[in-house]
Amino acid sequence: MTETRPTSDARDPWAEIRPYHDDEVAGVLARLAHEPELLDALTRYRLPRLSRVMPGLSRALASLAIRRQVRGVESVQGFQQRVAGYMERMIRTTTDAFETEGLDALDPGTAYLFIGNHRDISLDPAFVNYALYLAGRDTVRIAIGDNLLKKPYVTDLMRLNKSFIVPRSARGKRAMLAAYQKLSGYIRHSITADNHSIWMAQREGRAKDGIDRTDPAIIKMMTMARRAEDRQAGLGEAIAELRLVPVAISYEYDPCDVQKARELYAVHHEGAYQKAQYEDIQSIVAGITGHKGRVRLSFGTPLDASFDAPDAVAAEIDRQVLAGYRLFPSHQLALETLGAAPELVDLAEVTDADRARFQARLQQVPAELRDWWLAQYANPVLNKAGHAPFDPAAAERDRNAD
Repeated sequence: MTETRPTSDARDPWAEIRPYHDDEVAGVLARLAHEPELLDALTRYRLPRLSRVMPGLSRALASLAIRRQVRGVESVQGFQQRVAGYMERMIRTTTDAFETEGLDALDPGTAYLFIGNHRDISLDPAFVNYALYLAGRDTVRIAIGDNLLKKPYVTDLMRLNKSFIVPRSARGKRAMLAAYQKLSGYIRHSITADNHSIWMAQREGRAKDGIDRTDPAIIKMMTMARRAEDRQAGLGEAIAELRLVPVAISYEYDPCDVQKARELYAVHHEGAYQKAQYEDIQSIVAGITGHKGRVRLSFGTPLDASFDAPDAVAAEIDRQVLAGYRLFPSHQLALETLGAAPELVDLAEVTDADRARFQARLQQVPAELRDWWLAQYANPVLNKAGHAPFDPAAAERDRNAD
């Protein structure tokens, strides 16, 4: 089947990066139901034996299943309502509790630019959307890097779910500047013209080491469009216009923690980490299906016009994210195990069951990765207390020196 996708023109300047519109949904779903790579991916996951023995039949069954699941879906909202059912099931089967705070202080009729710490590729914004859905509010448009969209069917699925594309693969300073100018324009248009909220991560890539820190370059990008239109506008005015709200998400356990530890270990010992072909997709699946324990989502307060530098904006986002971050027993037990700052360890809420669960997970981590694994959980405790983060590489050097 020939693929057709929107292209930019004067009437729709963001067609190449924006989420799909309602009138595009039916065509995209029809295309996905016959997309060989998507059908193969589904059958390898759900029908592994049949996909090897009878690939044609397994693809036909997968195509039939897709068409049945999306029958009657004719809008983005209809698609997300189907997704909400899967989200409810995922929360029921992979989390022990999901709590939110701060959302009731935000005007339900106002669009916000939610900027959050980033631990999971798909779940961070999914939990934000689920909290909004439960509160009867419209879901957000989600920023997603084009490095995750190497397959056309993945792009289609993400854009159906209200994702817009963040350029990370543009080559050359001029091309990158133009791409970010377009992105900034779309973000501003979404907030100020469409009155439609957005979620973005506070920096590129997940925080694999448990250190949540905002990249000031993200702030510069967000405000480019306003400042290009009005040279007299200050940074604070541009920030206030976007109604930027920090969001903190806290997981008791990260289903991708071992994979993150392996990546950091490889970068330290080998200088680089080479991802497998479908590793990002596998991380998405692992995050969705893996056990997360308790999850807490905290919405902060909108930033005003008092900021005069990107670093100051980033510092305020960091302050609110750290203030809203929930420390679970897993974080305290990791710090206790490392022995890095015993005066900060608080075991008041740690039960015998918490300790047994933590030790069971730790025992499954390869010995050479344990410091890297523990640091992911210990660093939030250190961060909230204003201490330097735990450095597994330095700890390894100290052991070798002894």
